[in-house]
Amino acid sequence: MLVTTKEMLLDARKNHYGVGAFNVENLEFVMAVLKAAEETKSPVIMQTTPGTIKTAGLDYFYGMVKAAAERTEVPVALHLDHGDGYNRCMQALRCGYTSVMIDGSHELFEDNIALTKLVADAGAAMGVPVEAELGKVGGKEDDGPAVEGENPYTDPDEAVEFVERTGCTSLAIGVGTAHGVYVGTPHIQQDVVKAIASKLDIPLVLHGTSGVPDAQVAEAIKNGICKVNYATELRQAFTKGFMRYMAENPECFDPKKPGREGMAEITDIVKIRMENLGSVGRA
Repeated sequence: MLVTTKEMLLDARKNHYGVGAFNVENLEFVMAVLKAAEETKSPVIMQTTPGTIKTAGLDYFYGMVKAAAERTEVPVALHLDHGDGYNRCMQALRCGYTSVMIDGSHELFEDNIALTKLVADAGAAMGVPVEAELGKVGGKEDDGPAVEGENPYTDPDEAVEFVERTGCTSLAIGVGTAHGVYVGTPHIQQDVVKAIASKLDIPLVLHGTSGVPDAQVAEAIKNGICKVNYATELRQAFTKGFMRYMAENPECFDPKKPGREGMAEITDIVKIRMENLGSVGRA
């Protein structure tokens, strides 16, 4: 059941729900996210950033997610999150990733278009969807620099031109969210989501969702968001469970035991998010 994101995102767009895309850091994350998807009967996207890939390699993460997908009946996609260049995206495509993102959002508009089109053309030739980003999602993404002091919102008219000229199959948009841990309550600019959704006929993606109130996410899905990314809160959940077990059992030297507690925390939070996204029973 290792599939591309194409059909799951098109179905989400048609039926007004969101597909959760969860960053996986190791085997425990993969197993915990899969368990949540199975228990809720939800389609699921597992994704890795370049920073995570550096810890092991594309082939390691492909192998883990492929094995997970072969053990289940729910559709599972493996996505490269924030691909940092043409070469990285091509490596992921050749390795077997079933979806890739090329992030040219830090480039000038024309340079972003040129880079995105290169990857989108390659993806189209290989039958793999390509996500792009236009606008600025703030905060500190992966191990890159923080994005501050720039207009965070995607321009709807620029989005139309961007998609027409690049051929990307989904678009991450800037609507006020940020990567990492929020200071204060984040706010999604829903009128921007609506405006872009009214002009584009491809799935829209929300980044930086960890910490965003569920009600805001649900409204964004109603307004046109189809793919919703979560990363930071999964890391927090795993660490919480792991450290709690070790505090209660300081003599433990078997990492599987605290690891199980961390996995349970991830599964619980992912199930809550899937319920809010409306993906339960959609597998």
